[in-house]
Amino acid sequence: MTQPASSITPVLDYDATIIGALELSGKSWVLAVQLPGVKRHSKHVLEPRGEDLVALIERLKSRSLAAGHKIERVILTHEAGWDGFWLARFLEQRGIEVHVMQPSSVPIDRRARRAKTDAIDVEMLLRTLLAWLRGEPRVCSMVPIPSEADEEARRAHREREDLICERRSIVNKMGGILATLGVKGFKALRRDRREQLSLLRQPGGDPIPQLARGRLERLLDRLELVLQQIEKVEKVRDAVLAKLAPANEAERMIRALAKLRSIGADFATILVREAFVRDFRSRRAVAGYAGLGGTPFSSGGSEREQGIGKDGNRRLRAAMVELAWLWLRWQPDSGLSAWFRRRTEQAGSRTKKIMIVALARKLLVALWRYVKDGVIPEGAEMKAA
Repeated sequence: MTQPASSITPVLDYDATIIGALELSGKSWVLAVQLPGVKRHSKHVLEPRGEDLVALIERLKSRSLAAGHKIERVILTHEAGWDGFWLARFLEQRGIEVHVMQPSSVPIDRRARRAKTDAIDVEMLLRTLLAWLRGEPRVCSMVPIPSEADEEARRAHREREDLICERRSIVNKMGGILATLGVKGFKALRRDRREQLSLLRQPGGDPIPQLARGRLERLLDRLELVLQQIEKVEKVRDAVLAKLAPANEAERMIRALAKLRSIGADFATILVREAFVRDFRSRRAVAGYAGLGGTPFSSGGSEREQGIGKDGNRRLRAAMVELAWLWLRWQPDSGLSAWFRRRTEQAGSRTKKIMIVALARKLLVALWRYVKDGVIPEGAEMKAA
């Protein structure tokens, strides 16, 4: 979600403000700053520690005070990336204003071969921040800084996503090993998986070779551990629905979404934790955050639609496309399902796959309005009590 330039307060006093940009890496940080009364930007290389950065800023304040400028405001920016948001929260707790820049929104040199160093990158970030502070429209996008509690709440369903991928990988490896032996019909996710393995035979009636069997047994050990971990994570997720009353606004929204047919605990958790806990200014901002907005190309006499942007939250986008198909199945009488049928009545499978993305965008906005304003999607059915 982009923060509009008009929301920046208070009015910037350049004679009492230090403005800086950080280029972060695992080995060192590079800070480029504009100090009051100094025309040239200064650059500082420091160890990647928050305490060292705060100490450097205090030294810069003292230097500015000695030159006759009392610093009342410090503004820093860095790109969203591997380090997450801990540094932004760390600095904000110490009275430093921080804006986290969306990397893909930063304008770059379009020449085929361009120079790239940390010094060049941090200068570009600083120039972009200065333009954003002046209120120049669309110069870049700043992402909201989540609280530590919001980040903590996302860990369970993201861990489940990783575990599901690991489960799929193990099952596929077992299937690949058995395929080389001509063995079919093994169901690794059934509870009797080990009994199945003991009864497996090759097409000629010979048992599974010893080394292959040992490999399969070790994969089963890993699979059972992953299944246990998935069960633990899902218990944490489902505990929100088992409570007598929600503990906060996020839990209220999860419980509200889970009352709609086609939406279970997993989808409800993803929608709320990944999106609805944020403040969106409009429906376009909601769709844009999910990467479900269109990307038209119109230049001169050339006009075409390039598809969705895909520059938003990939987890939310994937969940919404999957949920859109489920919505058609479990909410066939809803207004959105009727809209989809009208648009695809004479269409082939390719057009339906394209239109399902449009349905996902409309559904996301409708669900956002439902949890925020209580507006039930047209024709949607609730689950039986």
